[in-house]
Amino acid sequence: MAIIIDTKSVILVQGITGKQGNFHTSQMLAYGARVAAGVSPGKGGQEVHGVPVFDTVAQAMEQYPITASIIFIPAPGVKDAAFEAMSAGIKTLVIITEHVPLHDELDIMAYAEKHQVTIIGPNTFGIISPGQSKMGIMPNSIYTPGPVGVVARSGTLSYEIANNLTLSGLGQSTVVGLGGDRVVGLSFTEVLAKFEQDPTTKVVVLVGEIGGNAEEEASLYIKEMTKPVVAFLAGSSAPPGKRMGHAGAIIERGKGTFQSKVAALTLAGAKVAALPWEVAELVREALGE
Repeated sequence: MAIIIDTKSVILVQGITGKQGNFHTSQMLAYGARVAAGVSPGKGGQEVHGVPVFDTVAQAMEQYPITASIIFIPAPGVKDAAFEAMSAGIKTLVIITEHVPLHDELDIMAYAEKHQVTIIGPNTFGIISPGQSKMGIMPNSIYTPGPVGVVARSGTLSYEIANNLTLSGLGQSTVVGLGGDRVVGLSFTEVLAKFEQDPTTKVVVLVGEIGGNAEEEASLYIKEMTKPVVAFLAGSSAPPGKRMGHAGAIIERGKGTFQSKVAALTLAGAKVAALPWEVAELVREALGE
């Protein structure tokens, strides 16, 4: 068991012939993900690492029972690519691209909600269910199967935490990257709810950061959870009003501060680590080891 993707997921890569699409397709295949087809308009008939390329999503869907698509397409073309995938009936979409125009993101999320499509991203590292499947750009070597669900806004920080968990003998059920943009698909709360329902997930790690109110909203749901939650937050020394790396990481009008997030999560019963390498220790305690 895992959440969102598993061994049964049949994957399409949109933008497979581009530099990023090509490289990360090879990495997903090396991990054992079932990458069935790619789409790159005008490149139909080619192959990339043995994966057939089609001109349109509809053509690929005629040949393969695709359940999920990952988008490696420059920002101006992401909205068209996402709409094409969703209108063809694909129900899980991972959008790696950053700098997608804000109004395009709003349109994508509105369409996805209407058609019950799960969107991860934009500006995400993707999703991995260790030992089962991978849709994203995360390194293959740092994950191992196990009982810890991880949900994060930051990619590289989540890699460090996942690696520390693995080195501590604590495997992961699924690791989800929400994305760093102002408007993204899945929220912390939605992913926490999926982990709460997943029988293989015993404890959840939430990797947050300053800006927005996603962590504060998540804390309201954490109060209702039966599973323990361990959190780490980035941005303890960030100055208010200055955007830090991610478009969503900005403190405005006293909201979204490091202190307000730590307070909300702690009040909800989550254990908040002061440093990334403390997470594994808190997880071990939560598992009663």
